Amino acid sequence: MRAYVDFLRRPYAGRLLGGTLLGRLPNGMGMLAVVLHVRADGGGYPLAGTLAALLGLAMAAGQPVLGRAMDRFGQIRVLLPAVVASAAGFAAFAAVGAAPLPAAVAAVFVAGFATPPLEAGLRALWPDVLDGPEQVDAAYALDAAAQEILFTAGPLIVVAAAAVNTETALLLTGLLGVAGTLVVALSGPSRRWRGAPRASDWAGPLRSPGLRVLLTALACAGIALGVYAVAVVAYAERLDSGVASGLLLACMAAGALVGGLVYGARRWVGEAHRRLPWLMAALAAGYVPLVLAPGLAAMSVLAFASGVFLAPTLACSFTLVDRLAPSGTVTEAFAWVVAAVGAGSSLGSAVAGLGQDVAGVPGAFAGAGGGGVLALAICLVGGRTFRPVQDTPQWRADEAEEAA
Repeated sequence: MRAYVDFLRRPYAGRLLGGTLLGRLPNGMGMLAVVLHVRADGGGYPLAGTLAALLGLAMAAGQPVLGRAMDRFGQIRVLLPAVVASAAGFAAFAAVGAAPLPAAVAAVFVAGFATPPLEAGLRALWPDVLDGPEQVDAAYALDAAAQEILFTAGPLIVVAAAAVNTETALLLTGLLGVAGTLVVALSGPSRRWRGAPRASDWAGPLRSPGLRVLLTALACAGIALGVYAVAVVAYAERLDSGVASGLLLACMAAGALVGGLVYGARRWVGEAHRRLPWLMAALAAGYVPLVLAPGLAAMSVLAFASGVFLAPTLACSFTLVDRLAPSGTVTEAFAWVVAAVGAGSSLGSAVAGLGQDVAGVPGAFAGAGGGGVLALAICLVGGRTFRPVQDTPQWRADEAEEAA
């Protein structure tokens, strides 16, 4: 745990992590808040699901765009206008509801697309704030582990706020984003941060072959996450249990939290590009047994096991992104990670629905194992592209440049 102690002692480390987690709570709240508001306004489940999917897809599309803007203009000039626009989108949707539909679609799209790229921005800041790669790796692991709390706490906050009314839930979603973004954007490291010079081409970080392969693999891992979120609902309905889905989601989140904390607490020998395929293999191995869909007690154990290697896989991927991203594109590169996992998760929701129709609950869970295995296969086939052109991490390269 020494790495975490050293990390938290660094100036701004706790503020940046805490502010980012607060500002990212809307990521775990928005879709449920949209669904509840549509239903309260008399809309059906197909409309509610469509608008919730639009929010997620708009968020995935907006992250790389805003990330590129941050690389070019700095963080504060992008984060503050973005979060104001996103909060305004949630407020507008709270006001108009499901009708008129064009206004509802516009409001939801703005709320999602303008979601500030706090996650990507934080990972771009760590090499400037922390002291060396060991602390950066610990920060990546803690970040990956803590985000599981967001998707557990977020829905609970929405449900509590919706007890007042669904408009309150939507307004609170936007306001929490504003509060967290202010904590981050007004900090010294965020105000001072500027992206490195970059080549003037449209592809940005996507011109890196290794990054393209990594994003594809992470999108497949995202499929598994999206499948799981839908499949546990089908599992709970089969048991006629009102708590089973929440319990299984919490078990997976607990596994990811434990796995991430353990991964970040130790110093790993060897390069991240050699470690990632092993982590992907363990992640896939955790998803495959879910297809058995046994009784709730055994299923809870399988759910916990399926999450154990999620945060370590993400943390290792973050380390690779930092090394693979071309100069001046690091924020956009991290934003593409968010977009890839989000897009994969949206696809996974559809896959789970098809699997449920074809083969019931086991068919719904089968997509999770399929996504994990596919992510592993992509890593094995394209893993040679993960080796950085130079082994010097960006934080060390920057130090060398300043010394020169």
